[in-house]
Amino acid sequence: MNNIKFFLGEEIPLELHKVRVIQKLNLVPIERRLRALEESGYNTFGLSTKDVYLDMLTDSGTNAMSDNQIAAMFQADDAYAGSQSFERLKTAVEDVLGKKFLLPVHQGRAAENVICRAFVKPGDVIPMNYHFTTFLAHVLENKATIAELVYDHAFNFDTYHPFKGNIDIEKLEDTIKKHGVEKIPFIRMEASTNLIGGQPFSISNMMDVRRIADKYGIMVVLDASLLGENAYLVQQREEQWKENTLGEIIKMMTGLADIVYFSARKLSSSRGGGICTNRKELYQGMEALIPLFEGFLTYGGISVREIEAMAVGLYETLDETMISQSPTFIKYFVEELAKHKVPVVTPPGVLGCHVNAMPFCDHIPQSQYPAGALAAAYFLISGVRGMERGTVSSVRDENGVEVLANCELLRLAVPRRVFTLSQIKYAVDRMAWLYENRKLIGGLQFTYEPPVLRFFMGKLAPVSDWSEKLMYKFRQDFGDSL
Repeated sequence: MNNIKFFLGEEIPLELHKVRVIQKLNLVPIERRLRALEESGYNTFGLSTKDVYLDMLTDSGTNAMSDNQIAAMFQADDAYAGSQSFERLKTAVEDVLGKKFLLPVHQGRAAENVICRAFVKPGDVIPMNYHFTTFLAHVLENKATIAELVYDHAFNFDTYHPFKGNIDIEKLEDTIKKHGVEKIPFIRMEASTNLIGGQPFSISNMMDVRRIADKYGIMVVLDASLLGENAYLVQQREEQWKENTLGEIIKMMTGLADIVYFSARKLSSSRGGGICTNRKELYQGMEALIPLFEGFLTYGGISVREIEAMAVGLYETLDETMISQSPTFIKYFVEELAKHKVPVVTPPGVLGCHVNAMPFCDHIPQSQYPAGALAAAYFLISGVRGMERGTVSSVRDENGVEVLANCELLRLAVPRRVFTLSQIKYAVDRMAWLYENRKLIGGLQFTYEPPVLRFFMGKLAPVSDWSEKLMYKFRQDFGDSL
């Protein structure tokens, strides 16, 4: 366990690693941060890291790599075909995930593209606990739709349920009956649900999903990008698995799925991704798409050096001291914000701390993107870059009408072994100040809106001069402080 109780009474997460290589950070004045926001179109994706102090945009590709991963990169086999680096990765996938057939891809969304092209046809419906933005884009690209089937309590962010990422089994069976088995190529489970606060699912729930899938002869596909952290929370919260190792829990989850895919940018603290299965016919149904879209079957668009790091990172996923670091820091982050009455998603999940922008910015209509506005305001007063997970990350329907998101969240990602406790405390302090001054935050409107995945490249502008007023208030309270 990472949480240590100190003599002085505070219980804090303890780093079980030491810092040996550092990267310089910048904390620029608030006036520069305002200009940076204007240049980025009030979209945190458009910010340059020269203006960012703490980069909490994502954990994708930003987790700290271990000394063993970096060392392994020096033994890479550069062969185009038949690389021994790929053989080592294949062995690691079988040892850790229990799947013997592996298709390498350059990252998680590439896996989604291959899976959707191989199995999804126009008119299909994909039941799942909750969607991820890139997966939804690939489903829509293939002229299919999704059915999100979490329990209703998943959106009660201030109440406790240990597994808000569970699929509602009654809704699942109703969906299958409504659309028919022939319209459902697979059931997708995401570990853990990114867009609703990084909430995990339980093994007992996945067993129930598997039972329904077997009843109707439907595949189960597991997005395992945050599998290690989901397994850790299973170990902490699901009574019958408290005595099992992370490796045993991971193998149980992957064993319940026909296809497992992952982004190594999350799962193994490296780059790349993969699709794996024990069913040869499924492997062969996707195999031809790898040379077409990714590269040859033994590198899949990934540097062989990264393949070596992926293999080591997969084994490190079994190490509780490594996997627990992010969830314990997130727990501390969430609980400290809650002490200051900041509305946050509870229980603390994985990936990051999620601030609930709807009550935080209850004076901003959802059509003016409260989570996006909160992300911009928080960067302005802190230099901390988070990510909007709300209606900016949503889509428009076939008539061009805005599809309002089920929730409006500001995600503050906490990558593995990256931030120190003092940096988390700084992030808490600035958010607590912003909450006290939240009525100064105003809405946003799009000035440029791409047709697909608009949250990546879109440009917005404030609907009033609220950002200048917020900066003025900051200067009143903090003086010359950055």
